[in-house]
Parts: sequence; structure tokens; C-alpha cells
Amino acid sequence: MISSAYAATAPHAAGPDAGVSFPPFDASIFASQLFWLAISFGALYWVMSNIALPRMAQLLEVRAKKIKSDLDHAADMQAKAQAAGEAYEKSLADARANAQGIAAQTRDKLNAEAESKRKTLETDLAARLIAAEKQVGETKTKALANVDSIAAEAAAAIVERLSGKAPAASDVAAAIAAAKN
Repeated sequence: MISSAYAATAPHAAGPDAGVSFPPFDASIFASQLFWLAISFGALYWVMSNIALPRMAQLLEVRAKKIKSDLDHAADMQAKAQAAGEAYEKSLADARANAQGIAAQTRDKLNAEAESKRKTLETDLAARLIAAEKQVGETKTKALANVDSIAAEAAAAIVERLSGKAPAASDVAAAIAAAKN
């Protein structure tokens, strides 16, 4: 490609522009090219230093302030979130402690009610047991009181059946008294 560009700038004997070279490489116009280069560079430098670069600096400064503001806001929000998390953990711990307290209170209340019912039931059963023992004692006393008369009747019936005659009541009573001792 370079060789084709060089060939295009080389003088051709046959063409109408045989003695003309490529304008940037023409030594007769170097001075004007350098003059316009200096003016263009100066104008570009002035535009860049007075217009473009201050605007860019201002934009970079605004962006840096925005980034700093966003970072400060994020740090503030993170601190608030951490505080909210700690408050949540504290309230959760308080709620657990309160729930455990309520559970213990309810358990104690139910245990006290159960103990009260148990004592009432035990008292009632003890009273029934005493009444039953008293009734059994009375029945036993009655039964034992009747045992002598039943034994006397049975002994008299047995003797009468075996001997054919009824024994005297005093003899039967004496025999039963002797058998008891």
C-alpha cells in the first residue's frame, strides 16, 4: 500500500501532472502548512483548555460528588439496616422470652389446677374409703353378731338330725362359746 502511494506521488513523464508531487510533501508550501498547523493547534488547544476540558472536569467533579453522595447514602442505609436487624433480633429475643414466660406461667397454673383437683379427688376418695370402711365394719359387726345365732341354729339342727332330738339352747350356747376360745 505504501509503495502504491509512493508510486502515485512519483512524477510520470506521460501524464499531464508530470512534475507535481503530493501536496503534503511539497517543500514549497511547507511554511504555509506549518503556519496553519500552528494556528490549528493553537485554536484546538484554546478550545480544549477553555471549553472542553473545564466541562469535562466539571462533569467529573459532579460525577465524583454523586458517587460520594451515593456511597454515603448506601453506608447510611446499611447502618440503618444493621440497626433495624439488631432491633429485630432484640424484639425476637424478647418475644421468645415472653413466650417462654407465658408457657411457664400457663404450665404452673395448669400444674396447680391439676394438683388442686388431685387433692380434692384424694380427699373425696379418702372420705369415701372411710365411709366404706365404716360400712364394712358395721356389716362385719352385724354379721359377727349373727354368727353366734347362726352357729347355734346350725349346731342345733346338726345335733337334732344326728341324734334325732333337739338339744337345749343353753347347751348349744355353751358349746359355741367353748369352740370360740
